[in-house]
Amino acid sequence: MPEEENIEEGFEERLIAVNRVSKVVKGGRNLSFNAVVAVGDRSGSVGVGLGKAPEVSDAIRKGTEKARRNMIRVPVVGDTIPHTAYGKCSGSKVVLKPAAPGTGVIAGGVVRAIMETAGIKDILTKALGSTTPCNLAKATINALEDLEDIHRVTQRREIPVEKLRG
Repeated sequence: MPEEENIEEGFEERLIAVNRVSKVVKGGRNLSFNAVVAVGDRSGSVGVGLGKAPEVSDAIRKGTEKARRNMIRVPVVGDTIPHTAYGKCSGSKVVLKPAAPGTGVIAGGVVRAIMETAGIKDILTKALGSTTPCNLAKATINALEDLEDIHRVTQRREIPVEKLRG
């Protein structure tokens, strides 16, 4: 799986996967490309996009544009996530667990690219089921969307922060 880094406007772009697809038509085969791209600012914002085009460069550009439009904010506590999270998309499942400082990013290629562009430095992950890059990327984003920081939890439950920390 090729990876690419490009820093502009404070965002880092990572090419997760490129896939060549073909459609058989009356006159032969029409070739096209899919590109899955992760974009993040390394301080808690990350997005994933899928671009499709007849040329690889156009597919990457479209994927980057979609990723920028679909960015989410991830709560980060220190250099890790606040609690365990599970994500699912189609046949892909992912488990994200907070880790002690100095652990690093323990993840495969797709999940690693998303975590690094989000700015998460210490995390344990496990991909279960299908490892198709597109579905695994969506499952990771679903898991990150489910994360809540302590202030949002206390506000939702209408209790003081001290009571939640126990």
